Formats: sequence, C-alpha cells, structure tokens
Amino acid sequence: MSLYQHFRPEEKVFIDQVLDWKMAVEDSYAPKLTDFLDPREQHILSAVLGKGIGWELFGGGPGNERKRALIFPEYFVPEPEDFQIALLEFAVPKFSSLTHRDVLGAIMGSGVKRSKIGDIIVAADRVQFFAAKELASYFTFHLDKVGNTGVNVAEIPLEKALPPRETWKESSVVSSSLRLDAVLSASVNLARQKVQQMIRQGLVKVNWKQTEDCDYPLREGDVISVRGFGRIKILGSAKTKKEKWRLLIGKQK
Repeated sequence: MSLYQHFRPEEKVFIDQVLDWKMAVEDSYAPKLTDFLDPREQHILSAVLGKGIGWELFGGGPGNERKRALIFPEYFVPEPEDFQIALLEFAVPKFSSLTHRDVLGAIMGSGVKRSKIGDIIVAADRVQFFAAKELASYFTFHLDKVGNTGVNVAEIPLEKALPPRETWKESSVVSSSLRLDAVLSASVNLARQKVQQMIRQGLVKVNWKQTEDCDYPLREGDVISVRGFGRIKILGSAKTKKEKWRLLIGKQK
C-alpha cells in the first residue's frame, strides 16, 4: 500500500521532504529542525514519521497554530530552546486599528519567508509574533513600520506570550456537493458565481494553501480561508435523503 494514497496528490512534495528529513536524521544521528509548519503539514509529518523516530512540535507557546518540528534520534532529549523560536512584540498606539493581515504584510514585505514566521497575535494595545530565532535582531532593527503605523519591535521572553485568540462558531449548512465553490457558497451565503470569481482571483485558501480550482474536493477537517470572511472548518458531513450534503461547519473571524 502506497503512503501517498492517503494524501492529496499536491501533498506529495511535502511528504517527500519529510522522508528526506527522516533519512537525514537516521544517517547523521543528529537532530533536524524544520521551519514553521501549518496544521496540515504537522498532520502529514506526524503520519509519515509515525513511531519509528523521535519528533516533537513547538510553536513558542501553548495552543499555537504554526509550529516548528524537531526530528531527532532516540538518545536526544529536546528542550524548548532547541526549537530556536523568538517572540517579538511592539506596542499599538491608541486609535490604531492594525490587523493580522497588516502585520503579516509588513513582515512579508521585508523579504522574510512565511515559513520563518509562526503565530501572529493582535491585541488591543500590542502585537506579538513568533519568528525563527536567527531573525530576531533583523526585526528589532529593520521592522519600523506596519501599515501607516510606526513601530518599535523588541524581543521578549517566550513566557510573556499572549494566549492565542481563536473562537469558532458552529452552524449547519446544506451544500449540493463537496466542491469548494458549492461549500463556500452555502457557508458564506453568496451566489456560486460570486464565490467562483473570488476563488479565481486567489482570495481563497484550503488548508493554508491558495487554490484557484473551483471544483477542489473538500473533506472533513479541511479549513477554508476566505479574504474578508475569516476561516471556515468542516467539522462533520452527512448525505441527506435528497443526495445533498449537510455540513457542520465552524466559522472563525
């Protein structure tokens, strides 16, 4: 039975990467630290590695979504500092309205890859974000503006991390199929044609990866991100008597 048949075709590249990491650890008998992985990548990594080798995930704080993986031989006992994660913070001036998108845009605009950045937490008076440790000094010296707001970035201890802000509101919808455009249309209450236009414009991600495929087949557990509408997670699904799909979804703003 092929390992790949349990995953989507487009995930083969990442599966091969995980297998390469595993082989490197076994050959060198030394730990391997990855960049930050999204939850889907974490799931694939755990399924591929199984119990044949040591590995742990850590994102800098409890409940973080994006995490680095440390793959290691049996003799190795990992510590939090082995994950090489820095926590950066800057104050938000009164009457400023910075969003997660503003912060990520400023970071990406500085030339840093998304894989080097962990969770971003936007509070009323401050913003925190996790990054690969080697980039901490870069951000403290070079990230001085987010949107139209001047900022002063400082590294702080991981123990001062704010708790992640994640709230899901459950509801039930009926969709004609499990196609991306059909499910999204039912979930955000927009015409299917409008939803298809959004998908083709690159405004939609499935499991943290952009897709412009309107008939992309969805499954339970998939997370859809829609610019301007937040996130939608398929929590459950069942066929109706009329051969439609009744979906239990969670919505996150």
